Amino acid sequence: MSIGVTRGVALRGITGRVVDVECHSGQGLPTFEIGGLPDTALRQAPQRVRAAAIAAGHSLNQRQLTINLSPASIPKHGTSFDLGIAVAALTACEVLPAATVRPIVHLAELGLDGRLRHVTGILPAVLAAQEAGCTHVVVAPDDVAEAGLVDGITVATAATLEDLVDGYRSLAKGERPPPAPAPQEHVTVSEGRHLDLADVSGQHEARAALTLAAAGGHHLLLNGPPGSGKTMLAERLVTILPPLTREQALESLAVRSLLGAVPTTGIDRVPPFVAPHHSASVPSLVGGGTGAVLPGALSQAHHGVLFLDEAAEFAGSALQALRQPLESGEVVVARARERVSYPARVQLVLAANPCPCGEGHGKGLNCRCRPTERRAYAARLSGPLMDRMDIQVQVPKVSLADLSEDPPDSSAAVAARVMAARGAQAARWPADRWQLNSQVPGPVLRRTPWRLPSATTRLLDRALELGQVTLRGYDRVLRLAWSSADLHGRTSPDVDDVGLALMYRTQGAVAA
Repeated sequence: MSIGVTRGVALRGITGRVVDVECHSGQGLPTFEIGGLPDTALRQAPQRVRAAAIAAGHSLNQRQLTINLSPASIPKHGTSFDLGIAVAALTACEVLPAATVRPIVHLAELGLDGRLRHVTGILPAVLAAQEAGCTHVVVAPDDVAEAGLVDGITVATAATLEDLVDGYRSLAKGERPPPAPAPQEHVTVSEGRHLDLADVSGQHEARAALTLAAAGGHHLLLNGPPGSGKTMLAERLVTILPPLTREQALESLAVRSLLGAVPTTGIDRVPPFVAPHHSASVPSLVGGGTGAVLPGALSQAHHGVLFLDEAAEFAGSALQALRQPLESGEVVVARARERVSYPARVQLVLAANPCPCGEGHGKGLNCRCRPTERRAYAARLSGPLMDRMDIQVQVPKVSLADLSEDPPDSSAAVAARVMAARGAQAARWPADRWQLNSQVPGPVLRRTPWRLPSATTRLLDRALELGQVTLRGYDRVLRLAWSSADLHGRTSPDVDDVGLALMYRTQGAVAA
């Protein structure tokens, strides 16, 4: 009787837990069983491991092998345990040195020919290993760059299981294999997007609203006719946002890693920009699906921008599913046997037409929509959702005079002002609690020492009394006023800042 033990990682969302992969080799009829709440893909691991072991020159067919993934009470998903199961089995069969493989985390799928293959979720798995105190991981060659993004972890790889066995035997003799190459960081614009806010002609109010939204991390609604530049403005929001910190970039990449969409060139510190199609379902927007719970577009835009173009064309259930995550910054998907959460701290940008035909702006002389159609179209953006939009701005059609104006400020110039405003917020709020004005709870802003004088909030107080804004809207106006003050270099909001914020709140969404 012999037991081999190594390590793997069980993921639940982007959080993971290091588990022991234990293998018992005993006497009896040849079997290969796996325990510890494996899913369907993991239950099929014995076939892959047996074939890979034969390709490596070590048959497991005549062995009675029992695999336990401990703790057994945690659900295990995917094929990333293949390599750990193979190493534990070969250790139990006394092919590999037990002391050498015991502390090492193995994350790779095995092909029938013994090759180590790519698996999704490498980055969050390695982050979990780092938090648990592990220092060494073994991954497939295609995953070396992704695993190397985590500091303090030694990454090793091998082309095949046979090469890994030879490497462990050499390591037991005191020979050190060469380390895997470390990835290079970069701060370039991802996906080849080289956009600039100077490309947008006219739209001075919308540009100012975009700058204010970037300064405080506020949600934004752009309402206007087709061709007025709503999409251009939204796409350029990420060009005026500050680069992500290393921690923020790793959090964002960890979500994308679960979908196999991590760049191979290193850490990309440009905030993500995600724009799902208006036919997106609730699971594709907020996360879920059958089998494994995958992150949706909302979590993929973590620390970045989620843009919903033609927002009124999205399914009502999908839009309503955004309400709670926008408040908490987290998506929670509850299942019968598990509860999975994903981060969702995003800036939401909605773009909508004034009516189904798009011509219901101004006097609406060219509008072909009946009043009932316009009311039904406006009702698609519900009041509770609109109450969460800090800035609501009208985007008119571009005129010939707008085209003849001098080029407006570039993204670099606007980004400098945004960076200065965020610096003021970082100096004001505790770093361990809030980073932006949009994250500060309303009660904090309504109490000493941050409560504004009644003379400054007179218009806002009256709007609350008349029912023009809700209490949530009241708090959002205060946050927006603080962002306006930071953008203009003032230590606290004045009457103009509160008035501007209130105007953005009461401009309204889609005209009824």
